[in-house]
Formats: sequence, structure tokens, C-alpha cells
Amino acid sequence: MKNIYLSLFLFIGVSFLASCTEEFLKESPEDRFVIDNFYSSKTDAEAAVAAVYQQLYDIYERHIFILNALPTDDEKNGLGMPNQFLQNLEYLRHTSENQFTREMWERNYSGIARANTAIQNIPNINMDETLRNRLVAEAKFLRALYYFNLVRFYGDVPIILQLETVEDAMGARNPAAEVYEQIILDLMDAETSLPISYSDKDIGRATKGAAKILLGKVYLTMHEYQKAADKLAEVLENEGSYGYGLHDNFGDNWEAGTENGMEMVFAIEFMDPPGNGNSAMILQGPKYSLPGGFGVLGLTNSNEADIPTRDLYDRFSDEDERKAATFTTDFVSLIDGTVHTSSIPIFTKYWEEGETNPANSDANMHVIRYADALLMYAEALNEIGQTPKALDVLNRVRERAFNSTDQNYANLSVEDFRTAVWLERRLELAMEGHRWFDLVRTGRFIQRMKEHAAYEASVAESNKVEIAQNIQDHMVLMPIPQREVDLNADLQQNPGY
Repeated sequence: MKNIYLSLFLFIGVSFLASCTEEFLKESPEDRFVIDNFYSSKTDAEAAVAAVYQQLYDIYERHIFILNALPTDDEKNGLGMPNQFLQNLEYLRHTSENQFTREMWERNYSGIARANTAIQNIPNINMDETLRNRLVAEAKFLRALYYFNLVRFYGDVPIILQLETVEDAMGARNPAAEVYEQIILDLMDAETSLPISYSDKDIGRATKGAAKILLGKVYLTMHEYQKAADKLAEVLENEGSYGYGLHDNFGDNWEAGTENGMEMVFAIEFMDPPGNGNSAMILQGPKYSLPGGFGVLGLTNSNEADIPTRDLYDRFSDEDERKAATFTTDFVSLIDGTVHTSSIPIFTKYWEEGETNPANSDANMHVIRYADALLMYAEALNEIGQTPKALDVLNRVRERAFNSTDQNYANLSVEDFRTAVWLERRLELAMEGHRWFDLVRTGRFIQRMKEHAAYEASVAESNKVEIAQNIQDHMVLMPIPQREVDLNADLQQNPGY
């Protein structure tokens, strides 16, 4: 069932706390007493942490997918997306004025600001010690996640751990190594006080397993493969204790009755009104590709803005069950049950069957899914010389995809294993917010995008050769928003922008 309690909880007190925080940043330090007075009870502490969680919606409802898929080989703009900033991302001509790179910066720092106020003030509240420690741990987990997004997108970024004055929100960029140190510290602190699981009313909060797996991902990104393998093993070699596993059916990860099941490590909860609906369905749904448009399906709207590249779609074999769960071309009309076929494949991971208003899709978005953890573990094991064991882990994901062992990998060299696990990550995690990060951290972004441009130009759109013409070495980082550079004299732009 949908986690109604958590979703509603995230809205309790959020507006008040957010407005409080914004005013705190605008006004002089003498207004600090307003914030101090607010943190006086258990309810205040819970509302403070709810505000930190709430910021996830602004990032993961679309922006994390835009910046991880559109400037890569996985996504392109459909006819329903005339936005020039998005066109620039697709063709790798984005600048420091890009709306979406600016909003990614702003929204992660907004989450950090909320986390900082919670981490600073909750320890002073007279309340149950175990709950108090857990709430601080949740805020530290989220602060680590927000900084992890920032350091991967922008490299060196300012580390802000407190907000006493407006000047605390300014400052020079800290080296990426220092940012990673802070992320690691927060996650190590978080895992000591987070529970392994929650009762039904709190499902969806950060857990001990989520903190450990996220830390494993941090180490993998840093190429600290032994540390990554060791940290991931703490969970994956004891998955029964943590309640993790793979669904038999890949598509169950986005079905209402199973999406909060054993494969969910950490996810963003969406639901029908009055909760927050998932906008992915309206942005990815069919429109121009259907004769008669979306109206023939009985839908109130559909934009066909975010669509898969041929490069991605053609990577899937028809026997791979992930293909049917990731895309579709056939849609059943809610009016009369007739089948209407799109001229192009449409993303459908976040599609809710039977929903007439696509803006109300209740499909969750995964920040960390257990299959992701397995693939990271397999990658790390291979890099430390344990390829046979890595093959066993990789083939768990492969077997689920084909519902058979016939397609399993065998007898791979270390180099061939890298190619295999990178491909499985692409197929397994398509449109889940990982592709750009994966290409950059493995050093493949520049070459892969040249290959992508050539492939798309040969099978889909000849003008995609522009991608190869535009790509430059500095694009392994996103530009620091020009607005931030203009406001902060100590903030230096990434080279090339």
C-alpha cells in the first residue's frame, strides 16, 4: 500500500519552516531568536527533518533525470519540449546560464540549508534521546546525498555546515576531496543511529542499509574499490537481515503494491492528490507519435517531452524483460479498450495504468534500488581481483532480466567484465538518474558521446553529428551557475565555461 503517513508528514510544517529559513537567510543575525524559539519540541524536530526530505521532490521529480539522461546517450527532447535550455543540454551546448544546471545547484543547497538548521538545533531539544539521534542521523544522510549530487555535477563546491549569517551561505569552493570527506563523515555518523527498518507508517525514511549503500557508492565514485566492496558487503552479504532482495518481476519496482518492497533502498514517494503526483508520466507520455494524440487514450494531457534515444532502445534485446517495463509503443485506450501504437518508443517506468490525469501518477522514483547496489558491488569486486565472485553477483541481476540463466555471463576477463557491468547498469537503471554520473566516473563520457552522435545520426537524426562537434573535455563537469558567480566574488567558474 502507499505510504500515506510519510507523504503527508513531509508536508506538515514544511511551508512554515521553509519560509522561516528563507527569512533567516535574508535578515540580520539578530533575528536568530525566531529559529531558536521554533526548535523547542519533538514536533518541531520532526517538522524540521520533514523539510529536509521535502526538498528531494524538487530535485528528483525531474531535474536529476534531466541532467543525468539528456546530456548523455539515453534521452532526447521530443516534439513537446521546445525549451531552449533543454535543447542545449541535449546537444551539449549548455552554458553557465542554463536554467537546469542553475536549479540543480540551488535546490541541493536549499536542502543542505534545511539539513544544517536541523542538525544544529535538534540536539538541544528535550525529547526522547533515541528519536533525537535518529532525526539528526536522517538529516545527515540527506545532507550527504545533497553534497554528493553537487560534487559529482560541479566538482569543487563550497562546504556550508552552519547558517549563522548570510555570509555563511557564501565563500570559496572547497576541493572535491574535502567535500567527499564531509560526505563520508555524515554517512558514517548517520549509519550508527539509523534503524535497519521502520514500521509501516514510516517506511521510506533513510535506513542504516541506505546509509551504508550510499557510502559504498561514494567510495566507488572515488575509485576506492576495496572500501566500496567492504562497505557494500556489510549489507549485501547480510541482505536477509536488512530485508533486501530482488523482485521476481522487474516491473514490480513501480507497481503501487510492491514498489516499497524488498528492492527499495531509498525512494521518493509519490501519490494521488492531495499528495504529490509524479510529473514524469505527463512529460514522457505519448502525444505527437499517436494518430489522434493523447485524447484517443482518454488522457487529460500528455507532452511527449522526454523520450528515449534509439541508442538506448536498440541496446535491449526482445528477450530482456526490462525492455517491456522501461518502454512501450502500444497503449490501451481508457475510453473503449482499443490499442493505439506510437511511432516511437515511450518511457513507461513511471506510467500508472488506468490513470486519466498523467500529472497524478503515483509511481515512486528510486534514489537507490537494490539492483543498483548489486551492480556496484559486482563492479567493485571485479576491480579488486574477485571477478569470479563478481560474476555471481552480476548474474543475479541478469537472471532476473531474462527470467533464465541462458543469458548469464561467464569466463570474463577483468576488462570484459567492466564492459558487461557498465552495460547492465545502463539497461537496468535507465531513466533512474545514474547515466551521466556513471559515464563520468568511469572516464567514458567523451568517447561514448562521440559514438552516440554517430549512431543516432546513422539511424535516427542526421543532425546529431552536432553532439560530436560540440563536446569538449571540460564537459565532465557542469558549469557553476553564472548567477552564483556574480553574487559570490570568491566563487570561481569551472574551466571551459
